[in-house]
Amino acid sequence: MKLFKAALALGAFALLTTSVSVVVADDCIDCHTKETPGMVSDWKLSEHSKNDVTCATCHGDAHSTAADYKKAVLPSEQVCKECHEEQFDQFSHGKHNFGWTSLNAIPATHIAPDQLMEGGGGCGGCHNMGIKTEAQLKEREAQGYRYQNNSCDECHTRHTFSKKEALDPRACQQCHMGYDHPQWEMWSTSKHGSRYFAREAGNLPEGASAPKCQDCHMKDGDHNNRTAWGFLGVRLPLPEDPQWKADQITILKALAVLNPETGEPGPVYGAVAAVDLARLDKESFDKERNKMISICSECHSEKYATERLNLGDSFFPEIDRMMADAIEIVAALYKDGIIEKPADYPFNYPFLLTFMETGGLAGRTDSSKISFIDQILLQMYMKHRMRAYQGFFHVNPDYAYWYGYAQMTKDLGEINELNKTMRATHHK
Repeated sequence: MKLFKAALALGAFALLTTSVSVVVADDCIDCHTKETPGMVSDWKLSEHSKNDVTCATCHGDAHSTAADYKKAVLPSEQVCKECHEEQFDQFSHGKHNFGWTSLNAIPATHIAPDQLMEGGGGCGGCHNMGIKTEAQLKEREAQGYRYQNNSCDECHTRHTFSKKEALDPRACQQCHMGYDHPQWEMWSTSKHGSRYFAREAGNLPEGASAPKCQDCHMKDGDHNNRTAWGFLGVRLPLPEDPQWKADQITILKALAVLNPETGEPGPVYGAVAAVDLARLDKESFDKERNKMISICSECHSEKYATERLNLGDSFFPEIDRMMADAIEIVAALYKDGIIEKPADYPFNYPFLLTFMETGGLAGRTDSSKISFIDQILLQMYMKHRMRAYQGFFHVNPDYAYWYGYAQMTKDLGEINELNKTMRATHHK
């Protein structure tokens, strides 16, 4: 009898708790149907709504009126982790998790307007991704940046949080497009993308091979994603070929990964290592390369996949020769005092990580400090070199040549002509 009464009491408590939860949820829905109907509609369509994941589950129950809306918790990835621990752990080891850290490690972030960075109107709109510490979250809230603090909803957008949406390649295009990383444009106009859209339109059989972004870079839903060459297109150990080795060293100097005066690790080396921007040992490179060969081999022969990826590697010396030549021309202008070193540059040397703000902090208020030839150099590296090698690996001939390699030759020509003019008109 005692056991029966205890079970009855426990059941009553559970029923009461569920009733309270339903009342809270109903109150949220009644109000937000008027205030934010899109949110409510999306939530009702979600798997969350079907599994009793209510508003309070993620946002808490402290917020109850329009006046106290700031009491509503805007959940970080830690809340998602409570149910999706495997995906959280995978994500924490992948390159997407380093988005926020890498943004803040780049000098250009601290020169550009805050609205574009912390506010999410520019780089921060994508680079907000990354698990933040409690201190970082509090700092952002104190600055007035209450939103964009959860990485998961970048791909599984609020409030449907759809897995199917995140598996659509269009989920990738909002970030992987444009100036420095137009992977969407490359893939969507490649044979892979063409076949995907043909299959989607019913012009290829449903089972036909048509790989999308997630098939190659997030195989089987693995949220730990990275590539062999990394974002910067540099790696260690350095190549054995003497010319290519020298050219890669020159590029690393212009990134301040290496000290241009001594060749020793520079101020950016630690950041590159910390945020996994490049493979810094052979084992790391081989691991990612072998993973990609395995993925490619699901459609192609392993021999073909290996040959094509090796061919991409062999393209680097060609583009790096032009890139290093251009860097050395501009570096000589610094050395000869024709370009004045910005006060916040680490060395008297071109510094690619200021992006277009080549006058450093001073350039924000004094346009005469901005070096135009440096801007062309940045464009050559960040826009055209990226297109050249990324286009090659994304099987897009037009991007590899016309938007990449050919534009690099044009940049080098402009830098040569500007160099002549600047030297001819310089007054000591």
